[in-house]
Amino acid sequence: MYRLFGCVLVALLAFSAMPAMAVEADLDRLRKQIDELNEEIDYLHSRIDKNERHSVLDRINWYGDLRVKGDHLRYGDITLNQGFMVDFDQFGIDAMNGDFGDLTDPNSAISTMMAQYPELAQAFAAGQLPSKGMFGPGVQKFDDENDILYTTRLRLGMKAEVYDNVNFSGRLSMYKNWGDSTGVQVFDSFGSFTMDGTSSGNTTGDFLRVDRAYFDWKDIGGSPFYLSIGRRPSTYGPPTHLRENEMRGGTPSGHLVNFNFDGITVGYKLGKHTGIEGQVVRFCYGQGFESQHGNGSLFAEAELEDTHLGGFNIDAINDGVHFLQLTLFGALDVTDSFKGLAVLPFQDRNGDGIMEAYPNSMGYITRLQGSENIGNMLLGGIGYMHTTENDSTWFVSGGWTRTLGNDSFNPSGLGGLLADATPVFEVTSIDENGNPVLESTGEFVTDGLDEDHDGYSIYVGFQTPAPMGKLGVEYNWGSKYWTPFTQAQDDIVGSKLATRGHVGEAYYIFDVNPNMFIKVGALYYDYEYTGSGSPVGKPKKVEDVQDGKEFSMFPVIDTAWDINASLTVKF
Repeated sequence: MYRLFGCVLVALLAFSAMPAMAVEADLDRLRKQIDELNEEIDYLHSRIDKNERHSVLDRINWYGDLRVKGDHLRYGDITLNQGFMVDFDQFGIDAMNGDFGDLTDPNSAISTMMAQYPELAQAFAAGQLPSKGMFGPGVQKFDDENDILYTTRLRLGMKAEVYDNVNFSGRLSMYKNWGDSTGVQVFDSFGSFTMDGTSSGNTTGDFLRVDRAYFDWKDIGGSPFYLSIGRRPSTYGPPTHLRENEMRGGTPSGHLVNFNFDGITVGYKLGKHTGIEGQVVRFCYGQGFESQHGNGSLFAEAELEDTHLGGFNIDAINDGVHFLQLTLFGALDVTDSFKGLAVLPFQDRNGDGIMEAYPNSMGYITRLQGSENIGNMLLGGIGYMHTTENDSTWFVSGGWTRTLGNDSFNPSGLGGLLADATPVFEVTSIDENGNPVLESTGEFVTDGLDEDHDGYSIYVGFQTPAPMGKLGVEYNWGSKYWTPFTQAQDDIVGSKLATRGHVGEAYYIFDVNPNMFIKVGALYYDYEYTGSGSPVGKPKKVEDVQDGKEFSMFPVIDTAWDINASLTVKF
């Protein structure tokens, strides 16, 4: 009996101990699994390097700036002397045949016209009318003023590390007048229409446009070579970044290039061999005009060559104190126009592609495109910038351009490469006010086609620390045929560095905090020749247009003031 009781007791004790033993075993297994998971986490963590963590947590690093600016603009001695090339031989024959009425009748159309234009009447009576000559209403002069023009510029920058030696950079830009988002301007100069190369520097409305987008592949195969492809950083290059109060914004010299390009750069860090800090040699290639896709008209395809650009940009030294840059490049098969939109001042009523003497009063928008390859261009420059121990910076830059024209020209009357090609009109009738009704004859009178021209420019300035900020002064001059690619410079009057004449600028920058500054400045323009910034059309002396010796399709500015203040916030 006692033996049976003891066996039962032992069995009960053994059974009661089994759950405790099972729990302990489960805990051991859990501890082992936790240890294994920790080891796996440590292993995975060891595989995730800095670049991978950056890619997971923040694929694109965003930054940007916002500038609000007010400009007071004053234009002095604006001259309007528009005219048309008229076939006076045919006009004389028609007048003598009585096609415009009786010359002896004071109420006839021809008599009304002669009374309206006494100089024409005098030359006609004396038999001194040229075979073909310019005819217009005469010289008109006036001043103009814009009390205040407000603009807002927003730029959103992007950076991303793709791999150890590959990264992406981009920037979106919006630049608009207050109260205006039409995106299309009245065509009064080469830079006044919305086109690919200048969209970031012209006020085009509340659109975010791609200012730049490219990748850099550095140290290819462990060598000093690098490759960069995309929409290039070709705006706000040195030394123009100083007046923007920012670091170097573009690769090429801002004296020669401030224009959005799509292309390729192959660079070589020569300083690794020479020991000269910052020494880099770059070959750059780009395309400025696509001649086929999206071009043409209802009746004929445009027979054009693409516009290609290529050349070298060399940073001979860039050590933070001395900066020396050399630039030489060319543009092949330059076209008479880029693709873009504008409101033309005149209409083409008969569809022959030539603007006639009928104002575009309804403001119809026209899609402009190249129609002819008018020649080639070469551009070169050398610039030096020096920063002293007290952070003062001074610079000097010299620029040269050469145009190599051919015998092609714009058929609408704009001209060839720094040359004129003026359409000839005939008087078909005279209206009740004594104004001639003109129609194109299809002929052109040319001046300067197939000629080569050299242009020159100098650009100097300094910037120095001053109480609460910086003080800067700049001056530039351009010759008659000076023709750089700086149309995307966002000066309201027009790119100051494209000016054929003189420009002086002074500004003061107040540093509010490291990410905010106020800039107050003034620019004075003194134009010597017409057509600044345009490779199309022959430059004419401003004085000759004012005196009535030369005609101009667009208003000609003699002098201009731009007094401005801006607030910029960086984030």
